[in-house]
Amino acid sequence: MSLSDFFAPIAIPQAHSSNGEFYNSQFGQVIRAFVSEFPSWGKDNKPNLAIVGVEEDRAAVGNKGSAKAPDAVRKHFYNLYQGDYAVHIVDLGNIKAGKQVSDTYAALKLVVEELVKEDIVPIIIGGGQDLTYAQYRGYENLEQRVELAVIDSRFDLDQDNDEGTALDSQTYLNKIILHEPDYLFNLSNVAYQTYLVSKESINMYDKLFFTTQRIGAITGRLDQAEPVIRAADIVSFDMGAIRASEAPGNANAQPNGLYGDEACQLARYAGMSDKCSSIGFYEFNPTFDPMEHTAMLLSQMVWCFVDGYYNRKHDAPLYPKSAYIIYRAPLENEDHELVFVKSKKSDRWWMQVPYFGTKSVNERYYMVPCRYEDYQLAVSGEMPDLWWRTHQKLQ
Repeated sequence: MSLSDFFAPIAIPQAHSSNGEFYNSQFGQVIRAFVSEFPSWGKDNKPNLAIVGVEEDRAAVGNKGSAKAPDAVRKHFYNLYQGDYAVHIVDLGNIKAGKQVSDTYAALKLVVEELVKEDIVPIIIGGGQDLTYAQYRGYENLEQRVELAVIDSRFDLDQDNDEGTALDSQTYLNKIILHEPDYLFNLSNVAYQTYLVSKESINMYDKLFFTTQRIGAITGRLDQAEPVIRAADIVSFDMGAIRASEAPGNANAQPNGLYGDEACQLARYAGMSDKCSSIGFYEFNPTFDPMEHTAMLLSQMVWCFVDGYYNRKHDAPLYPKSAYIIYRAPLENEDHELVFVKSKKSDRWWMQVPYFGTKSVNERYYMVPCRYEDYQLAVSGEMPDLWWRTHQKLQ
């Protein structure tokens, strides 16, 4: 079975130019799209990024109509101009809704798995955020532990945490957390709103040493979220995390949330991360977007991800060592010191968290993205919470 078996062709969106044709530097001119013939590639013309539309909204709670998102976003994305870099993007078309929702999940899982194996980053657009479960399952056979970052106004958890909970856009995290085999190293929730999250859910995150960042903690300090997103292999973006005045195209939109430029910046952080190997933009519903502002915003978020990707620094430590600066911070009343690594290329920071007697000599520590503030905290003699939580997961 080939990738083409999962996709239906698309119609190229209309160019906004006066003559109805795309200019040379617009995405519509440079993207290889599945219109009549499925894009193929070899070693010499392999794409870096692949757009994957998903027309599935049966499990999008209260947001039916989000299956129409892929084509609505293409309409605007194809008219955007590329940056100052060579673009190698394919648009594989749309995965049609299967007979059962599970059929759609199975198709998306296989598509993500095949693309990630080929080092092609899938950009998934459309449908409910329950599709994150299929996106996550695409890593099941890749023999690696992964980190998932969810940008959402709430935690999509069933509070009873019952294994029999039906899978939908408000419970898919249960399925991910309880999934066997377990290859989830960390789950992060960015930009949640406290009044939309139960204290039981927050306690569960703390118990599992997962990462949470409420929107009040990153408002005006968006760089606080950068290390969290940089740590993620998988990013899932719920358009409901953006305030309704900025992105009305969501039946569950809230009056508060991220601003449009903040959403774009978070998408760019994901693109710039050397570790991010798939991203999904979910819960956009064109039915509630008569002026198409949300479609425009989402197309610009995808643009920011692409721009971030083509500006990657390829500085995941520590090779070569000459490209990094090592900082050591001894802790009082402790028998070891904390080691920090700073990239000379990007000024980004990582922290070494050692494996204690559980790994080979070749794998003595885990490199976790951090902030300069974590180093300052260690220098002052305090143990950063990030170090402690990561250490607990490495036990």
